[in-house]
Amino acid sequence: MPTRKRLLILGSTGSIGTQALDVCAASQELELVGLSAESSWETLVEQARALGVDRVALADADAAARASEAWTDGQVLGGAEGLVRLVVESGADLVLNALVGSAGLGPTVATLGEGIDLALANKESLVVGGELVTALAEATGARIVPVDSEHTALHQLLSGQPPGAVQRLTITASGGPFRGRAREDLQDVTVEQALAHPTWAMGGKITIDSATLMNKGLEVMEAHHLFGTPYDNIDVVVHPQSLVHGLVQLADGAMLAHLGPPDMRIAISYALHGGESAPLAIAPLQLASVGELTFEAVDLDAFPCLRLAGQAAREGGTAPCVLNAANEIAVHAFLAGRLRFLEISAVIDSTLSELGSEPVRSFDSLYEADRQARALAGRAVAALC
Repeated sequence: MPTRKRLLILGSTGSIGTQALDVCAASQELELVGLSAESSWETLVEQARALGVDRVALADADAAARASEAWTDGQVLGGAEGLVRLVVESGADLVLNALVGSAGLGPTVATLGEGIDLALANKESLVVGGELVTALAEATGARIVPVDSEHTALHQLLSGQPPGAVQRLTITASGGPFRGRAREDLQDVTVEQALAHPTWAMGGKITIDSATLMNKGLEVMEAHHLFGTPYDNIDVVVHPQSLVHGLVQLADGAMLAHLGPPDMRIAISYALHGGESAPLAIAPLQLASVGELTFEAVDLDAFPCLRLAGQAAREGGTAPCVLNAANEIAVHAFLAGRLRFLEISAVIDSTLSELGSEPVRSFDSLYEADRQARALAGRAVAALC
């Protein structure tokens, strides 16, 4: 029997992480060697016990201390340093980074720095780290395989295409729960309404990013870094059925489309199996039952977060880092009832305007930009409360 691939899952208690465990359980090719979470220590310990994993990490130091007291059958690492230790000392062949937000950057850097292949669901790593992250992967020979329906689609569509054949990449967006609404209709939407995504079941932060379309701005940046495509050659189109996940326009005018059920296990399995399709117990599309596929332009007036993301992407430097940090602060404030929906973009806009963009010379300059942006966005939230 071939040697199984040793897999470490960061963020195993979240939506991507739990689905990855399902994929792993159905595969004979993967062996779990470690798990981590932000603060959900009880769920993490339960997973470790059930799956026979003897090493875990919790980013929250208090949660790690509680887990250590409750679970004496294995080792619990704590804090940001604990996550990095888990990566470096696990002996993993592949790390799935399914952490939420910029907290995923450190483990991404540790993974690639060790030359370990990375299945990347934490898009913020590429949004914030950009060229530094991709340069690190190139230097160590580690592979980055995206864990996202849109980027999995593009990864498959681009495979085998010769240089010069591809003219444009198109990322699809469901439109979220507020598709078709004008800006004035979004003044008083509630947290519950914003969390009611019509297609995908995701965590709170990414669901709000989908409602504002910020997630598509982050995905455009991710595609730029993953595939080396200029921003002017990447666009976004609204596709409410969420069955076409990505499109590639070729030099001869032909267009290739990737279709599939809206099930994240497809993207997760593709990444965990090294960029190859493996059998999954998922019902395929029945096109006659689908009936029709529709596409719409994005309303940037109603959803300015996508415009702000494009602005930050083209400015480059620390601007994407500032955008991401301000967005995280604003989204959490909205979820806590401290901001209105349209004020999310207002906080991001004011933070970007005040901090602007500085050259990125090292990861330290990114951490400093992140710190400044969070402080400034926090003050902007307080001023609006």
